[in-house]
Amino acid sequence: MTIKQLAYKLGFDYCGIAKAVPLDEDARRLEKWLLQNHHGNMQYMENHFELRIDPAKLVPGAKSVITVLKNYYPSEKQSSDAPRISKYAWGKDYHEVIRAQLKELLDELRKTYGDIHGRGFVDSAPVLERSWATRSGAGWIGKNGNLITKNSGSFFFIATLIVDIELPYDDPFAKDFCGTCRKCIDACPTDAILDNKTIDGSKCISYFTIELKDALIPAEMKGRFENWMFGCDTCQDVCPWNRFSKPHHETDFNPLPAILNLGTREWEALSEDTFKQLFKHSPLKRSKFSGIQRNLRFLQHESNAQ
Repeated sequence: MTIKQLAYKLGFDYCGIAKAVPLDEDARRLEKWLLQNHHGNMQYMENHFELRIDPAKLVPGAKSVITVLKNYYPSEKQSSDAPRISKYAWGKDYHEVIRAQLKELLDELRKTYGDIHGRGFVDSAPVLERSWATRSGAGWIGKNGNLITKNSGSFFFIATLIVDIELPYDDPFAKDFCGTCRKCIDACPTDAILDNKTIDGSKCISYFTIELKDALIPAEMKGRFENWMFGCDTCQDVCPWNRFSKPHHETDFNPLPAILNLGTREWEALSEDTFKQLFKHSPLKRSKFSGIQRNLRFLQHESNAQ
């Protein structure tokens, strides 16, 4: 069974392979992005720069970078009065789900190819996943900074498996199909999408609701969150390519009932113990109970001001 057949058997929706080389051009773009402080308070983005651009620093003797995609687009919708939560966070924490599947993929590869050294990554190390996905033929980077696939849109998790054996490599995805479309740029509530596919992360609603650990969200953002409590999907929701999105088949990504059904008042009345119990395996735990309550207070102030 080939690597790609194994990946599909394990539930991944795409598998592509690129040669492991230093990402010199990406390094220059990342350095410029950091110098412009587009990462805000995400200081971890500055760390381990050399690891981000050279896979051999993560896996000695690295020869191949395997990219897999995992669809998370849901068939359900949130209640109309619920604070909005990014679709990727509706089910079980994708880190836990995909990490286990990457380990299984590496174990299966070892049965076929012998003593392989490799490491799997899913938002867990300084890996430029979207660059490797493009190099593996998966799709192109859209103006909103997301990887977009021609057949299924952009509601995918990207995971990377770096191994020390040579494999047949896919051609990189060479064309950009965004064209002159500006829907994501025009729709962004906080003007975080700049020209040349540059995202000012320090303006993104996902940054404010997840990454920012300050007690208060900046006052100048009031009235701009469009009821997003955790993350933001606006730039993906308006993307024409996502008309091709299809519901996922991963049971672990099925929405938690609380995500779909809790209204604003229920969220505000939630105790910390109940929050921890309901969301112990959810991405929402990243913001912690205190962060969710802060976000709710901010949205409430927005609502009162309108």
